[in-house]
Amino acid sequence: MSHALQPNKRLVTRLLLLAIAMFAFGFALVPLYDVMCKTLGINGKTGERYTQAQQIDESRQVRVQFVSTNSADMVWGFFPKAEEMNVHPGEVSEMLFVAQNPSDRPMTAQAVPSISPSIAAVYFHKTECFCFTQQMLQPGERIEMPVRFIVDRDLPADVKHLTLAYTLFDITARMPPVPKTEAGNGG
Repeated sequence: MSHALQPNKRLVTRLLLLAIAMFAFGFALVPLYDVMCKTLGINGKTGERYTQAQQIDESRQVRVQFVSTNSADMVWGFFPKAEEMNVHPGEVSEMLFVAQNPSDRPMTAQAVPSISPSIAAVYFHKTECFCFTQQMLQPGERIEMPVRFIVDRDLPADVKHLTLAYTLFDITARMPPVPKTEAGNGG
C-alpha cells in the first residue's frame, strides 16, 4: 500500500511547491512592476514627484503635446485647454485640463497618464497633477484641473517633441462619490 501512495505524495509535494512559488511570484510582481514602470515610463509612473529647481536651458525648446481620451464607459467631457505648448527644459510649466460630468448622477474618475516617446518619461517630472487623486464631480459640474511639470534639462537633445496623454476612467462603482458638505470640507 505504501508503494501506491508514493506517486500521490510526490504529486502533493509538487503541487504544494507550485502553490508556494505562485504565492512568492505574486508578491514579487508589485516591486517588479514598479521598477519596470519607473524605467520605461509606463502608465505615467515617471519617477518620484520632482520638486528640485533646475536652471532653465533657454537655448532649446521642447514641444509638449497634450492628448486626452475617455475609457469606453466614461461619459465625461475631458480635454486640455491647448493641444500643445513649447517649453524650455528646466522651467516649470502648467497646462489646464477641463472635465465635465454631463450625467444626472455624481461620478468619480481617475486619470491615468502616459508619456511618449517612452525614453522621455524619465525626464518628464509632474510636480502637481490631477492624476495623483481621484476626481468626483456632481451632475453637470465642470472643473479645470492643473498639471504642473518640468521637462528635465538632461532630456536627450534628439528628443524635440513629447506627448503627455491621459485616459480618464469611470471608477464610480469602486469609489462611490461622497456628497460634498458645507461644513468641515477642509479645502
